[in-house]
Amino acid sequence: MKKKAIIISIEGYNLSKKEKLLLSCEKPWGLILFRRNIYSHSQIKKLIIDIKKTTKDKNFPILIDEEGTNVSRLDNLINHNIDAKFFGNLYEKDKKFAINLYKSYLISLCNYLKNIGININTIPVLDVLRKNTNKIISNRSFSNKTKIVKELGDVCIKTCNSLKIIPIIKHIPGHGCSKEDSHLKTPIVKINQKILNNVDFYPFKSSPAKIAMTSHIVYSKIDPKNVATFSKKIIKNIIRKKIKFKGILISDDISMKALKFDLITNAKKSLEAGCNLVLYCAGNIKDNFKLIKSVPYIDKFTSKKTSEIYRILR
Repeated sequence: MKKKAIIISIEGYNLSKKEKLLLSCEKPWGLILFRRNIYSHSQIKKLIIDIKKTTKDKNFPILIDEEGTNVSRLDNLINHNIDAKFFGNLYEKDKKFAINLYKSYLISLCNYLKNIGININTIPVLDVLRKNTNKIISNRSFSNKTKIVKELGDVCIKTCNSLKIIPIIKHIPGHGCSKEDSHLKTPIVKINQKILNNVDFYPFKSSPAKIAMTSHIVYSKIDPKNVATFSKKIIKNIIRKKIKFKGILISDDISMKALKFDLITNAKKSLEAGCNLVLYCAGNIKDNFKLIKSVPYIDKFTSKKTSEIYRILR
């Protein structure tokens, strides 16, 4: 499968001529949508049809961050004023009811996404809450209890897959331990590996997810120099060996301020460390072209895993 190892984004409500050229000639792995790309139901359906027509790929990966209350790109189209924490709290009161209600909610959400043409959603957030977890995570997480996060996360993954929406678990190997917002600065976590393994890594272990998104966090007791996205040690020894994640690993957005280099260096360092794809969310067309020309085509592993995803989407 000939695709470049990058997920791009676009600037507006319609594809520009340059964006059409980018999609048709440069072959990005996928594309992520934001609120800046969406203003009506008919408009977003048309945009997605145009994207798939331009790429000549009816299963071309179209991603969105549609978590609920705090992170919703479709909030002007659908009203689902609900979040992961709601289901986590409900689980503590009535486990069976919480799981059944969560499945019903996911069915409704996935059916809407399918209707407009989206096939990948960046849920669930598997970060475990702490007293000092940065508010960027807050109610996007299910709970401060690891088993609740893992169980509801697995429910989300299996339900979405069954409905032909590919979920992306995040932020591997765990963002709940961070006091900082990685959109704004580089978080440094000084917790020892034993605690991280028992708490933060736990919900990600042996996950059935096909895709995971990395965290831009320095875990100083494991690799004091590199954020997880840039760390061969964390990706190889923690994510692949200890957590045993077997799917496609994508970076979080390489334009976030937690990463201190230019975009091309951020992309290269992510891929060299072991990420299979890089994610670029700012949508600047010049940067899109620079990045896509600087990254390689996906390797055999990513091609195989992409084919598995396409089989689910048929």
